Amino acid sequence: MQIKDLSRATGVDVETIRFYEKQGLLPEPARRDNGYRDYAASHLERLSFIRHCRALDMPLADVQRLLVFVGEPAANCGEVDQLVDEQLARVRARLKSMRALEKQLLQLRARCSGTHAGHCGILDELVSAAHGEACACHAAASSSRLSGRQAQSF
Repeated sequence: MQIKDLSRATGVDVETIRFYEKQGLLPEPARRDNGYRDYAASHLERLSFIRHCRALDMPLADVQRLLVFVGEPAANCGEVDQLVDEQLARVRARLKSMRALEKQLLQLRARCSGTHAGHCGILDELVSAAHGEACACHAAASSSRLSGRQAQSF
């Protein structure tokens, strides 16, 4: 099959397929007489594996390591468990960060009581933060607050 067919079958962009080939994640296919790449079912299977790993947000280096294990079925899979544990730790750290972000946005959102931008607590907080002052969403040591939003260029 041609690269466009492989792309359609897997949902992976053509340029990404070429990138994976350059990175050694996907072996280069044979070439037809006309120079077109000729992908086999093994390319489809491997690319689908890579896509699934990437959908789990695994770094390419980890995908490469997993591909080694796919090719060595008799190898001890302890490292595979470790890779998944490390990915879980990264995901949990991001979740913690996202919960903190949600809290900050809720604190910022609570500052709005006006109906016009000139009296918007959210914008006042964001402008204050841009001036290096404490804001509702980042409880840092407060320096003097601006009284209202001042028209200043950043």
